[in-house]
Amino acid sequence: MKLTRIKLYSLAVFAAILTTTACGSDDPEPVNEEELITTLRVTFTGTGPNAGEVVTATFKDLDGTGGNDPEITNPVLAANGSYDVSVAFLNEAESPAENITLEVQEEGDEHQVFFIANNINFTYQYDAQDVDVNGKPIGLSGSVLVGAAGTGTLQVLLIHEPNKDATGVSGGDPTNAGGETDISVTFNVTIQ
Repeated sequence: MKLTRIKLYSLAVFAAILTTTACGSDDPEPVNEEELITTLRVTFTGTGPNAGEVVTATFKDLDGTGGNDPEITNPVLAANGSYDVSVAFLNEAESPAENITLEVQEEGDEHQVFFIANNINFTYQYDAQDVDVNGKPIGLSGSVLVGAAGTGTLQVLLIHEPNKDATGVSGGDPTNAGGETDISVTFNVTIQ
């Protein structure tokens, strides 16, 4: 009889220890998986003298890095023109395609789009309405002024968890942004 009580007591203590350690607060939290971005689309809609003109730059890589070459459509913009700009991120490896742009917008304080022009006169301005909960730019929409004819490149970056308070970041300079690059695409731009 005494042996049975000891066994039951030992069993109860073991169960309590197992329950306590199994439900501890040290359990890992679910990881927010990084979304797959297969497609980047930048749409330039003419304003002012080139109103009505629509130019779309696209990057599509459905099989990811190391597979087939991506499909790229490079933009041709009007010299001395002005454009409204919108950016879209998609996962077209799924059917129907997943619109990652919605997640970027919802988590705007954790994302920022940057435009880096090289060898072309291209000035991007963030849309004052396209801001996160802290009033910092997201970069999914804006406007651009294009200068004289020429050729160069335009790098479009989406950075996850940038330091938007760092010097120059909210103005569009990714140098001090930190964070991680979700996607980086360089387009060859022709201005004519």
